[in-house]
Amino acid sequence: MKEVAEHAQVSLSTVSYVINNSGPVAPERRKRVLDAVRALEYSPNESARNLKRRSPSTVGLVVPQLTNQFFALVAEGVEKAASERDVLVVLVVPDAELPEDKQAQLLRRQRVDGVIYLSGTGSIPAAIYEIARYGPVVLVDEEIPGSGLPAIVSESRKGAREVAAHVLEQGHRQIAVLSGPLALWTARQRLAGYREAFAGAGLDPDSVPVHEGDYDEASGRQLAAEVLAADPRPTALICANDLLAIGAMEYCREAKLRVPEDVSVVGFDDLPLSAYLTPRLTTVRQPAHDMGYRAASALFDLLEGGEGGRIDELPVTVQIRESVSPPPGSA
Repeated sequence: MKEVAEHAQVSLSTVSYVINNSGPVAPERRKRVLDAVRALEYSPNESARNLKRRSPSTVGLVVPQLTNQFFALVAEGVEKAASERDVLVVLVVPDAELPEDKQAQLLRRQRVDGVIYLSGTGSIPAAIYEIARYGPVVLVDEEIPGSGLPAIVSESRKGAREVAAHVLEQGHRQIAVLSGPLALWTARQRLAGYREAFAGAGLDPDSVPVHEGDYDEASGRQLAAEVLAADPRPTALICANDLLAIGAMEYCREAKLRVPEDVSVVGFDDLPLSAYLTPRLTTVRQPAHDMGYRAASALFDLLEGGEGGRIDELPVTVQIRESVSPPPGSA
């Protein structure tokens, strides 16, 4: 900035006013400063500026994977909120070589100002708790009971109850649930919502089989193959996310089972591709982008002295499409 001031023949404070848009500067002087900035290819040191303003400069974002469109949309929301504040997002995606605890240790060494955390295991590595000792941590899409950490989640239980009620209203009673990992809060919430709908329709919740898998297509295909081999065969599959549902629909095509004429299928998330499947998937829309944006905003509020520990639930809506119809022989 001193070089810019010398080049433009103005004071250092004038350069600061122009760069930070923090004070009045005559148009002619502003032009000289901007010309000097371009001529010298000056770029402000964001970390130094934010440190001086006591504002965050870098935050971490941990997501289980990016092949799941839901997580990618959450990440987009985080990035949008961060870009509005000139904050850098360090994205980490755990894998077999660098699992969650190792990635968390990397973030700790980077001394990020705070972390937005999407748990893929239903637990939090010790390194994340270490980060929480000097900077805030906000959970998104998962609440970790007993952690005391703030979380931005959706109305998973309500959405699950409503989509299951839609299946029941179509007349289905031979139903199977393809669940996500029950170590995850989201999976448990959705299962509770399904069971509430079963009980509300006079169906014994314990009589509906629950098959636990992972939140991915391969698991949906495998579970569908096992479930649909039963006699009597279920007439509806309630899947705890869209990837499970897509895998189940792929298996149905391979097995020459028509969706929804032979088997109805529902999902959860409303991934962008769900509306383009054949048939289009009935599912529960989660505001993934908004969840990411709100999580980042909550983190920035905490960094600026706001109160933590709150749990925010964002609304969901059931998207009724063509993958559900009355069970075979019900006409």
